[in-house]
Amino acid sequence: MKNYTDFADLKDVFLEDSYVLAINETPVSLAFKLDLVLTPSHPRYHEPRADEQHCYADAVLTIPSATKTDWVTRSTQTYRDDTGEEDLGNIDSFQHHDGYYEIAGDWGHVRVFSAAEPQLSFMA
Repeated sequence: MKNYTDFADLKDVFLEDSYVLAINETPVSLAFKLDLVLTPSHPRYHEPRADEQHCYADAVLTIPSATKTDWVTRSTQTYRDDTGEEDLGNIDSFQHHDGYYEIAGDWGHVRVFSAAEPQLSFMA
């Protein structure tokens, strides 16, 4: 088993405090649009703004080359922060087992079957 921090694109992020803004599923991928927490060792890191606990960046985390996506549970519950922005919660766990990713959070629990590494792309 591998934890998400074992992957090159994810080694300098903190998913547990990142916010899931949307989930996009296609027949060959699963993507999470995130308000992503960057750790100080990430090249895009900057000091958090005065009203923020962490350094955040708009990003998309994609599991490409999926052969199967199996939703164990799924929730449409949304949460609203102090500014009124809505999100789906956090990614509480993200692990790779032999041949599949197991990802869970407030939004649900999913297994994505893929041999490809997760990819992180930034919006700006």
